[in-house]
Amino acid sequence: MDFAVIHNLSIGFGVALSLQNLMYCFLGVVLGTLIGVLPGIGPVATIAMLLPVTFNLSPISALIMLAGIYYGAQYGGSTTSILVNLPGEAASVITCIDGYQMARQGRAGPALAIAAIGSFFAGCVATVVIALFAPPLAEVALKFGPAEYFSLMVLGLVGATVLAHGSLIKAIAMTILGLLFGLIGTDVNSGIARFSFGLPELSDGIGFVIVAMGVFGLAEIITNLERGAQASEVFVNKVTGLMPTWKDLKSSSGAILRGTAIGSMLGILPGGGALLSSFAAYTLEKKIGDKSMFGKGEIRGVAAPESANNAGAQTSFIPLLTLGIPSNPVMALMIGAMMIQGIAPGPQVMTERPELFWGMIASMWIGNLMLVILNLPLIGMWVKLLTVPYRLLYPSILLFCCVGVYSLSNQPFDAMLMAVFGLLGYIFVKLECEPAPLILGFILGPLMEENLRRAMLLSRGDATVFFTKPISGVLLGIAIVLLLITLAPTVQKTREEAFVE
Repeated sequence: MDFAVIHNLSIGFGVALSLQNLMYCFLGVVLGTLIGVLPGIGPVATIAMLLPVTFNLSPISALIMLAGIYYGAQYGGSTTSILVNLPGEAASVITCIDGYQMARQGRAGPALAIAAIGSFFAGCVATVVIALFAPPLAEVALKFGPAEYFSLMVLGLVGATVLAHGSLIKAIAMTILGLLFGLIGTDVNSGIARFSFGLPELSDGIGFVIVAMGVFGLAEIITNLERGAQASEVFVNKVTGLMPTWKDLKSSSGAILRGTAIGSMLGILPGGGALLSSFAAYTLEKKIGDKSMFGKGEIRGVAAPESANNAGAQTSFIPLLTLGIPSNPVMALMIGAMMIQGIAPGPQVMTERPELFWGMIASMWIGNLMLVILNLPLIGMWVKLLTVPYRLLYPSILLFCCVGVYSLSNQPFDAMLMAVFGLLGYIFVKLECEPAPLILGFILGPLMEENLRRAMLLSRGDATVFFTKPISGVLLGIAIVLLLITLAPTVQKTREEAFVE
């Protein structure tokens, strides 16, 4: 087993260390850091905007670059959280509490250094976890038939719904809406157009990129313009003495280890792995340590969440790479990128395309190293970017979105459809509906339908096949129990309180 992993990693490093892939890895982490630093754009919107660009890249280069953007954004988010009290990325919200207080005390340097060290350590450990646990999981997944895949997707959707922010009813409604959008297009079995309203442009269904760009990209721009400019105190002049003291390293080492462990476990869950793990790690540190210290510039309040969100961001690749199931919106976009490249996501990727699978894992180590080397010397430059007014940024982002969508099939209809989804996305923000379940429903809907029909055909219309097959029955059982537990009034109340906190 160990020799197999070493052999596979040697294949991966051979692929990842090629000049082209190193360049795209570098481009991904720099873009990711930039996106993390600029509040209000986020990795989901960026990856959605860059999907058309990946058309002309090789599959491995495209995935290495998109993965780099995702975990690079987790690094960048901490810079603005500490220096400006503005989380560039949702998972960095909790870092603001103690990170910003450290900056106010003139300790921005050690806070940024500990965030980078914790992130690097967590990223490396999480990559080891992927290398060790992904192959056995993929072997199990190869035993899956249509019934098992259907049940797994049901569990994935239930998990994403349960872990979505806010009201459970709204999360369920968003999932169903996503499933309904996924039904638009030509029926695979009969070849008849469904829900296309006589529009030939909809006969192939709605493009994934259009939905993602509209709901995440455009909605984000409209929301940010409505908020207006936020005046912030920037501590760029106070970033001196980057090296943390021996005392800082000693007190934060336990927090980094605990944060890494929490992030590695919670990242695999459907929903916001990185976001959940950063909150969980901070809560754990508060319970273990002196509560009165937190919120006043406690270094463990920076080390734990930063390690957790990086570990969570990387282990969230496990369900994607082994089962072909996205655990969060970014992974859903990665599946979209794989499909664009003609790769069917799932366990067969590891056996049929080992260079793609292991190349991506090896690139994560290289990317994490690049981030540590890049981030600390460039902090001054990243903060200068925060002085660029948002009103100058958004027209270029908008233009990029329109050009990207139009380039997919050279149809103006696509750009108009993206605008409709942008408006929908803005309405969702106003109604406090989380868009992540919608995207997951949209991605998994057609795959669920295909596996449901295939399973029913094989069992000659016997629906009990989903419960009589052991793996399928267990997965459906877990999904039902999870939903029932969450619907219980006491759990629902606790869940809502946890998200408010």
